[in-house]
Amino acid sequence: MKTHLKTNFPPHQPNLANNSTTRFAIVAFLTLSSAIALPSCASSPNTLSAAPSASGKNQIAAPAPQSAPAAERAGASSKVAADTAKKTAAETTATAPQLIKKAEMSVVVKSIDTSTKSVTEIVKKQQGDILAFQNQKPPDSSVRQTATLQIRVPQEKLETTLNALAKLGSVENQGLTAEDVSDQLVDNDARLKNLRKSEEVVLKIMERSGSVGDVLKASEQLSTIRESIERIDAQLKSLRNQVAYSTINLTLEAAVTARQEPEPSLGLQVQETWGKATHSVGELTLGLFALAIWMLAYSPYIVLIGAGIYGFNRFKKQHSVPKIQEPKPPN
Repeated sequence: MKTHLKTNFPPHQPNLANNSTTRFAIVAFLTLSSAIALPSCASSPNTLSAAPSASGKNQIAAPAPQSAPAAERAGASSKVAADTAKKTAAETTATAPQLIKKAEMSVVVKSIDTSTKSVTEIVKKQQGDILAFQNQKPPDSSVRQTATLQIRVPQEKLETTLNALAKLGSVENQGLTAEDVSDQLVDNDARLKNLRKSEEVVLKIMERSGSVGDVLKASEQLSTIRESIERIDAQLKSLRNQVAYSTINLTLEAAVTARQEPEPSLGLQVQETWGKATHSVGELTLGLFALAIWMLAYSPYIVLIGAGIYGFNRFKKQHSVPKIQEPKPPN
């Protein structure tokens, strides 16, 4: 940078001392001005170079706002894809077959009592219920003891329950049946919607002013529609309940063991026989005593009936005419 310095020199004076002083002042002023001007000139390129760098930064950061719409579009597309996947999953679930499943299983176990407790624990763990239980103990130890159970479990836990029950012993028989009731559910659901719409129409008709006969006819029609709605609604609930819960008919059979039950001793058998005999004699005595009381209570009627029979027989004998035997002709 060039620094222009304008100095007004005084008129020439012959004094040399003054001239040297003036020259020294001028040189000092020029030196000071150069020292001040050089840092300012040196700082200007830095400032100029910093500006382009700043502008470069701005040029690099400038595209950032343009990436936001792209991110939004990407997020929107992913959301649409997720919604489509959810709709597809919902449609698949809605169109899945509605099955009523029933299973049968026969298992040979070591002990009926122990296995019954295990079955109760398994059913409770699978959030099911035991609907029926029957235990039949045969009189002969050579015949298998059997117990039957009817179990209800959620359909999604049917397979798990069957696998757990199969571990109780040796499976002899196992079967599974499934009935598809999808069409029945769809049909009943459509009929129910139509009946509800008809109910709304009839209610609107009844709200209008009309004759008593029209109102009575509409009321009868409304009663019929509501009866149909209740019947179809009950059928739908029953079908959905059967679809949601599966039934298992379980038969437990105890294996026949070589060890027989010990028979009671002779003294115990005699004591039991004597007890039965005395009990029978007591019942017979009470029965005869009760019969005597009944006869005593009805004795007047018995006497009247007996007297009537006796009088009738006597009267019959008195008025009976003896038959005359005709003589036989001689041979």
